Amino acid sequence: MTFNTYSHRYPSRRNLVFAKKGVVATGQPLAAEAGLEILKKGGNAIDAAVATAACLTVVEPASNGIGGDAFCIAYVKGKLYGLNSSGPAPQNISIEALKDKGYKEIPPVGWPPVTVPGIPAAWASLIRRFGKLPLSEVLKPAIQYASEGYPISPELAENWGRRFEWYKRVAKDEIFKYWFDTFAPKGRAPIPGELWKCEAMADTLREIGQTQAESFYRGKLAEKILEFSKSTGGYFEAEDFESFEPEWVDPLNINYKGFDVWELPPNGQGLVALVALNILKGFDLTDKEDPRSYHLQIEATKQAFADGLSLLGDPRHIEIPLLKLLSEDYARQRRSEIGETAKIYTSGIAPHSNTVYLATADEEGNMVSYIQSNYMGFGSGLVVPGTGIALHNRGHCFVLDPKHPNCIAPGKRPYHTIIPGFLTKDGSPVGPFGIMGGYMQPQAHVQVLANLLDFHLNPQEALDAPRWQWIKDNMVSIEYGMPENVAAALSRMGHDVKIELEHHPFGRGQIIWKTEHGTYCCATEPRTDGHIAVW
Repeated sequence: MTFNTYSHRYPSRRNLVFAKKGVVATGQPLAAEAGLEILKKGGNAIDAAVATAACLTVVEPASNGIGGDAFCIAYVKGKLYGLNSSGPAPQNISIEALKDKGYKEIPPVGWPPVTVPGIPAAWASLIRRFGKLPLSEVLKPAIQYASEGYPISPELAENWGRRFEWYKRVAKDEIFKYWFDTFAPKGRAPIPGELWKCEAMADTLREIGQTQAESFYRGKLAEKILEFSKSTGGYFEAEDFESFEPEWVDPLNINYKGFDVWELPPNGQGLVALVALNILKGFDLTDKEDPRSYHLQIEATKQAFADGLSLLGDPRHIEIPLLKLLSEDYARQRRSEIGETAKIYTSGIAPHSNTVYLATADEEGNMVSYIQSNYMGFGSGLVVPGTGIALHNRGHCFVLDPKHPNCIAPGKRPYHTIIPGFLTKDGSPVGPFGIMGGYMQPQAHVQVLANLLDFHLNPQEALDAPRWQWIKDNMVSIEYGMPENVAAALSRMGHDVKIELEHHPFGRGQIIWKTEHGTYCCATEPRTDGHIAVW
């Protein structure tokens, strides 16, 4: 291994966890244990991933839901597979239609930001292609938690409460009443230790399992979504759901310090992480606490976002110069532009969001890197009556400028923030990794990989170490706990530094790393209720 398993350069709140037969790592203990339960029933890493993902829609609804999108990188029997299950905008929506209604930008709530949800289709596609158990069996733990209830954790209560207060301010129309009926039936967010359940969500999950998600796109659940849309001013038609299928894609990669880093191609922003790493690999980063190491990472990330935010969108609708962006010549060119002081490369990025990430592995060597999201908390504030389906607001990432690659258009997928990652070395799998958090995600990928591959921290230390986040222009947030001399030096270099006392803006992640002994080394995030279930 390239890290010292027993080093303590960054005192961890958690110790490394090792597994032999299987592991599930995610930000919620109940969901992780549900995935492990499926492994013990004879399922593989793919079954466990779907079981965990389904549970997360129930036990962490402030960050994801049945009505969101999903992406996955799966290593199965010696090969990497990518799945893009993000849905397109309705055929009835357009820039003109939105501007005619007075919109100057796409709002975060209501029908304009709702695209076709891809999560149920992702579950069904993964199980159909690689699973060992039927989807109905894999969804049983989630159904049980939705039906019988579970106690709310402190972290979840805080996130839920934050979103509740936000919806009270921005979601006042009658169409939002179903969100409040479902997720705040007592007129407030649930509190720590309180039981919460949703029978309607249990029924929906049961229907998805029994029909292999067909009902969600071409059956009873689709009819309920369409009825709600048509009766409340939405844009969906039956064709939008009937024509949707997830897309199997080939992951992209660059070699960084002897490891191949894999991300999914656009419309996701994994390319931003790869461009930044391709620039960074030409620098010698040896001392983590050298302010120059931070400066170089920040500047390379800003350059990568300058490209990503101006060029990325749905490759089915626009041409993206992937080969150029990932070329060695381009990396050298961008590298030469980085000086000793901060520069402004782009105008800024969008708000923080909520997401869930999970990683799984099994005794056969299969591994999964999986991420799903409703985007901004529960999403659009719209819940389909009687279903527990919170519809996401991923279309908020679209723009209304017809000249921009990411402009909204019928049947087009938006720029997507959620990105799973995977590492290999010399053609052999190392393992899945991911750090959720909107536009923080590629930034966190860069930092955690630098921690692992440049500074040789172990996976838990790599997650524990304080992070930075580029906001816009030369503005950088520094997580509380980063050495004061680093913050001071960055300020002298021209970075507009802000010390952030909250941990939630800096992402939450998990890592599974296969050891030379054939076992799994596992790490999870200290910034949330992270949990590793092992066998």
